[in-house]
Amino acid sequence: MLKIFPLKFWIIFAIVFALDQASKYLFLQGLGYKGEFFDLVLTYNTGVAFSMFAFLGAYLKYIQLIFIVVLFGYLFYQKEFLKTHLVAFAIMLSAGCSNLLDRFVHIGVVDFVFWHKWFEFAVFNLADVMINISVVLILIKEFLNKGEKC
Repeated sequence: MLKIFPLKFWIIFAIVFALDQASKYLFLQGLGYKGEFFDLVLTYNTGVAFSMFAFLGAYLKYIQLIFIVVLFGYLFYQKEFLKTHLVAFAIMLSAGCSNLLDRFVHIGVVDFVFWHKWFEFAVFNLADVMINISVVLILIKEFLNKGEKC
C-alpha cells in the first residue's frame, strides 16, 4: 500500500489531519472570537456542506466512510491519476477522514468559522477549506494538462 500511496502522500495526510484536529480541539476547549468580518464559534454540523442531508442522522457517517473507502480504492487502481494529483488527494482524503472522525467522536463535524460580513455564509472548518483547495488543485492541473495534449 505504501508503494501505491508513497511516503509523501502519508506525510501530507498526517500534517493536514493533525492541523485540522488541533484547530477543532481549540474550539472544543472553549476558544472563541467575535469580529467584524467573521466569528469563531463552536458548532456541530450533522449534515454535509450547508447542513444538507442532516436528516440522514447517524447513517451519514457510514455513507461518508463508504465514500472515502471507495475513493481510496479508485486511486489504488488509477495509479497514474493518483500520481498526477498526489498532493491534492492527500489533502482531500486527510480532510475527509478528519471530518469523518468528528462524526464518530462528536455529535457531528466540528465547525467554527462563521463569515458574516456582507452576507452570512455557512459555518465551516479547516478541513472544509482543505477539501476545496484540493478540488481547485485537481481542476487547475487537469485544465493545464488538457492544454498540453492539444
